[in-house]
Amino acid sequence: MPAVITDQIRVLNATNFVSGISTTDNSYYVFIGLPNATSVASDWNTNTPSPIDNFDEHDNIYDTLISAKKITSSDVLRVIKKISWTSGTIYEMYRPDYSINKLSPQTSSTSLYNTNYYAMNSDFRVYECIYNGALPSNSGAGVISLEEPTHTDLQPRLESDGYIWKYLYTIKPSDIIKFDSAEYIPVPADWATNSAVADVRNSAVDGKIETVVIEDVTNASYQFNGTKNAVPIRGDGSDGLASVTFINGKPSAVQVTNGGSGYSFATLDLDDVVTGSGASFSVIVPPPGGHGADIYRELGANKVLVYSRIENSDVTNPDFPTGNQFARIGIIENPQQFGSTNLLTASSASGVYGLRLAGAATTSMTVQVDGDVTQTVGVGSTAIGKIIGYDPVTKSLQYWQDRSVAINDSSGNKPTYGYKLNRFTATPATGGTTNLIVKTTGGTETLSIDTGFTGVSTTVNSRTYYFGQTYNSGLANPEIKKYSGNMIYIDQRPEVTRATNQREDIKIILEF
Repeated sequence: MPAVITDQIRVLNATNFVSGISTTDNSYYVFIGLPNATSVASDWNTNTPSPIDNFDEHDNIYDTLISAKKITSSDVLRVIKKISWTSGTIYEMYRPDYSINKLSPQTSSTSLYNTNYYAMNSDFRVYECIYNGALPSNSGAGVISLEEPTHTDLQPRLESDGYIWKYLYTIKPSDIIKFDSAEYIPVPADWATNSAVADVRNSAVDGKIETVVIEDVTNASYQFNGTKNAVPIRGDGSDGLASVTFINGKPSAVQVTNGGSGYSFATLDLDDVVTGSGASFSVIVPPPGGHGADIYRELGANKVLVYSRIENSDVTNPDFPTGNQFARIGIIENPQQFGSTNLLTASSASGVYGLRLAGAATTSMTVQVDGDVTQTVGVGSTAIGKIIGYDPVTKSLQYWQDRSVAINDSSGNKPTYGYKLNRFTATPATGGTTNLIVKTTGGTETLSIDTGFTGVSTTVNSRTYYFGQTYNSGLANPEIKKYSGNMIYIDQRPEVTRATNQREDIKIILEF
């Protein structure tokens, strides 16, 4: 049987996602990962592969996850397609009946939400086109817009070019900086309760008619010329009235003089006031609640922009290492704390392992980023990790372990240390050692795990340095429990190198 997933469920899903961010029942994080993209594919930066969406790949993504930052309610806003007002453009008008059987005249869209029926002006005010000059003489397509709307009236205003614009809202400067993008503009948060838009919201009248369009006058013949006032608008609402102007017995213009209320369908009843026939009209019924009542439904806000800023200013919780790259970002829903089933709730979290080093070269060596660090953990057993970075002041080395160190490579060669992925340990088995072989830019260095160290910080020359992780016997686990939660967004891109003097503003568009 024919069926359709409606536009409204997409708007509802966007609303539910935004609502879910602010509840304590959920926890969402933006993550960065994949520090060795060019090892995965040598042409990654010029031919970045599309993400793969399956459980196996989600696990693989977790293994190369570097760190994550919590998404708060102030980090999300619904967004809509950016349509800037430009002189000389024909904008489509709001109509509730665009469909596969009634395409929009300019964009040939089957849905209102795909038309250009609203615009943002140069002062970041957003307006809805209530009428665009559509007449039989222009085949209902409308006329070009020449006068930029600038008003903030609560009622729609007729401009000199024949357009009627309804003011909806002004984008806040803080939202412009945080949520504006090349393709989308933000919609105010919490429309139903937001005091900044209360006047627009409260001025909405359910079922109030603002526009009547003349569709066809080819066969029209009426025994009247001039303007006929108090023409009733009939339907399931009440009190609607319009004035109709006739030239040579044909309707040439309609002005709504009283929009009434309560209409879900309506007809302009000329027969009640003038003799004749042959003209057809469309009475434009507003969205449920009236124009401005529910901006998310009215503008089709089925997309959410998620914003996250990664910077190096958090000295007490430095979870985002520098000196390496990332080539993947994403969003995880409800990850858990390492070693627990409790939701992760920290403002940021590390996804990598750590080693506190001891030895003569700890203050002088330069590690090879993405190089190997190894430990013999028992007879015939070696732990191997890939280096994220190293801090010679705190003597902490961060690394990750993924399946690539314990499976055959793309040429079928067996892994150097076998198929078992061994973890580093402060208590190696018989035949093992706490010594480490660390790859450096000049070769290798033999160091050891500082098994006597436990803590979250260290003091050097009277200054406290934080690790961003908790060390026990010289080892630190990730703060995120691997493979927990749901991977709901994955984005792969050319490598971005992190430096101490930079920050990254990440903007993710989720379309529902």
